[in-house]
Amino acid sequence: MSTTKTILITGASSGIGEACAHVFAKNKCRVILTARRVEKLDAVKQTLVKEYNAEVLNLIFDVRNRTEVENALNTLPEDWKNIDVLINNAGLSLGLDPMQNGNVDDWETMIDTNVKGLLYVSKVVSNIMIKNGYGHIINIGSIAGKESYLNGNVYCSTKAAVDSLTRSMRIDLLPHGIKVTGIHPGAVETEFSIVRFKGDVERANNVYKGFEPLHPEDIADVIYFSATRPAHVNINDMLVMPTAQANASTFNKTT
Repeated sequence: MSTTKTILITGASSGIGEACAHVFAKNKCRVILTARRVEKLDAVKQTLVKEYNAEVLNLIFDVRNRTEVENALNTLPEDWKNIDVLINNAGLSLGLDPMQNGNVDDWETMIDTNVKGLLYVSKVVSNIMIKNGYGHIINIGSIAGKESYLNGNVYCSTKAAVDSLTRSMRIDLLPHGIKVTGIHPGAVETEFSIVRFKGDVERANNVYKGFEPLHPEDIADVIYFSATRPAHVNINDMLVMPTAQANASTFNKTT
């Protein structure tokens, strides 16, 4: 990618989003980073500037809040409106209970973040891309969107929605020459499980015991590969798993 490429990454304060910020900045791209956590996002920006002399613009908003999303993206400085790639990474899982015992507030947070948040951001950015005449949207799904697992109910459903939306967006944006890609990771060791278990670090760490999970950098590399194909090539859909994981719920663990 040339220095003129501008990449917008949601959920960029940690995990896969932060890893994407590094790989694109390292390769001389300008990056727009969005997240809710000001201090964490500022720390990412400072690191990118220090390590890569990168051009970085931070936007603080919650993807669940349509007004915040629209205000932030519709008032981008003119020289940041040439968005080449949108990486819809913001997402989360809360709880691991059977549906009948589920926490409805958790359900709404997952639906609002994983589905509605992706839509709010994509609607604004896709119209910017249509006006510019180019663009690439990369949605981060999950193996959970391909096959459900025990007690995954609402989280799996939101990621299935991301999978379906990705395919629909590809059809809708086809006449405008905008690429749409779905990247679906298996087990990745990030803050994901800590968030799911609401700060219970020990329980979160147990998820990854006995095997080597994917690292955020593994997925960032795949995203970068997808974003740097020739203009006539689109990676429609990619499922990426750790070697020790066969499907959504089958692992080869040593302990």
